[in-house]
Amino acid sequence: MRTSIATVSLSGSLTEKLTAASRAGFDGVEIFENDLLASPLSAREIRARCDDLGLTIDLYQPMRDIEAVPADEFARNLRRARHKFSLMRELGADTVLVCSSVSPLAVDDDDLAAAQLARLADLATDFGVRVAYEALAWGRHVSTYRHAWRIVEAAGHPALGTCLDSFHILSRGSDPKGIEDIPGEKIFFLQLADAPLLAMDVLQWSRHHRCFPGQGGFDVAGLVRHALRAGYDGPLSLEVFNDVFRQAEAGPTAVDARRSLLVLEEALGTAELPAPVVPTGIAFAELVTPDAEPVAALLGALGFARTARHRSKPVDLWELGDARILVNTGPAARRDGTGLAAIGLETPDPRGAARRAEALLAPVLPRRRAPEDAPLDAVAAPDGTELFFCATGRGPELLDWRADFVAVAHEPAAAAARVDHVALVQPWHQYDEAALFHRAVLGLHAQESVDVADPYGLLRSRAVTSADGGVRIALGVGAAPADDTLHAQHIALATDDVVAAARAFRAAGGSLLPVPGNYHDDLAARFEFPEGELETYRELGILYDRDAGGAFRHCYTHTVGRVFFELVQRDPGYRGYGAQNAPVRLAAQHAGRPVR
Repeated sequence: MRTSIATVSLSGSLTEKLTAASRAGFDGVEIFENDLLASPLSAREIRARCDDLGLTIDLYQPMRDIEAVPADEFARNLRRARHKFSLMRELGADTVLVCSSVSPLAVDDDDLAAAQLARLADLATDFGVRVAYEALAWGRHVSTYRHAWRIVEAAGHPALGTCLDSFHILSRGSDPKGIEDIPGEKIFFLQLADAPLLAMDVLQWSRHHRCFPGQGGFDVAGLVRHALRAGYDGPLSLEVFNDVFRQAEAGPTAVDARRSLLVLEEALGTAELPAPVVPTGIAFAELVTPDAEPVAALLGALGFARTARHRSKPVDLWELGDARILVNTGPAARRDGTGLAAIGLETPDPRGAARRAEALLAPVLPRRRAPEDAPLDAVAAPDGTELFFCATGRGPELLDWRADFVAVAHEPAAAAARVDHVALVQPWHQYDEAALFHRAVLGLHAQESVDVADPYGLLRSRAVTSADGGVRIALGVGAAPADDTLHAQHIALATDDVVAAARAFRAAGGSLLPVPGNYHDDLAARFEFPEGELETYRELGILYDRDAGGAFRHCYTHTVGRVFFELVQRDPGYRGYGAQNAPVRLAAQHAGRPVR
């Protein structure tokens, strides 16, 4: 199907928006009137620019407060419309969006509304323009798509149809099945937006919190199915009002928007993409650092052993059971300090996973490698984290990344661990994009977003997981001022005995994040513990949570650069991440100074 995006969905000048839409692969655009008014380009120049970019102008919008008004007011509206239609002819746009009136002059008279819209359509015909009438969810008298259709049907004008907007329909809780009662040729346009499920004024909800399909809580795909069954054959167009998108760079936002439509079309069966290849585990996490000494000290205290060195790069492999950490001291590590740069994902079909990622517009990362190095495919997540698709210990040795490493003498690790989850802090403007990316590209399931109180703001977190929990990635974003502790990413190591692991870490010289005594006092009021257990948790700074599936015990190391580790003991039935304890952890991190 053809795809389109409203210029209001992107930031920047009109020229920047058009360029971003074209580069992301959209077929057309809706020109928002404010963007045109603010542009130094004439309508003819905008049309030429769109032609050069391979974009059609599918809609000009909006015209407001047109119908069901007194005769003198309607005469002024026709004068205004004549100017708009003349402008549209220069733009090369043949459809105009007319929103249901919110004017205090409008009266509740469907016959008058139908008659005036028919006269508007008569005028539009003279300019080769069609009128698409849309019910605003907050319209003064017309606020549902069924009501708007009744008026269009009563008008009976061939140049008058309806525009369906998923937000206006689904935000009111209207049943979209009635769309199938509208003849497809009378559905002139279909605008799509998702939104988180919020309890707030619908106008504010619409103007500030819309998002792309798949990023919110609406069944956008279900609505589109009804439109297709009705016979709609126009473009799928995104109209998203969102404060974050308006401030973010237009290019990545347009790519995110296009990806959302690809996923939507896949769900509809109108586009065929490579099948999802769900990762089964974490093969490795790669840290980059300009100074390996504090990282090595931390890993050594955790029980890791340095087992191998890359044959051609300054990268060491550290192992603790099934948990593997790569420490990279190459030139790229010298710019931003110690950070988590890459994750290796165990994947049943690495090449298939890469094909899926590329089809969904994930940036494929070029790699400088020696001829004998494993040909790993890698893509960039929205936050820049590199994702490698791995087949550790499976298939030809050439595909096993560990073959790139040469063993070094080492003492075997005394304990065993595995990666329970990885936590990645997202740039503030890419939180929704990241959730859609990991769900669509990697086939992970996105859990509900949770809000966590931070001493200096609010932190939002959303986990994406495989069905069996083999892969868990917690995506977080903060609203506080920039701070190393806030923006730190972390790796959680699963152990069968967190008390023993914590004691061993301290005995090896490691330092655990201190937890205020008030926390453990409150813990005693909320849960009953065997004698001595709570005192042990207090001594070691262990946090505790419990749900219907079991218990979760965890503690944290201090931060090195922008990375810290978490030791966790998870009962098999526990599905969370200790979110109840996050404010305590964040406060403790803010109170202490990271080790550098």
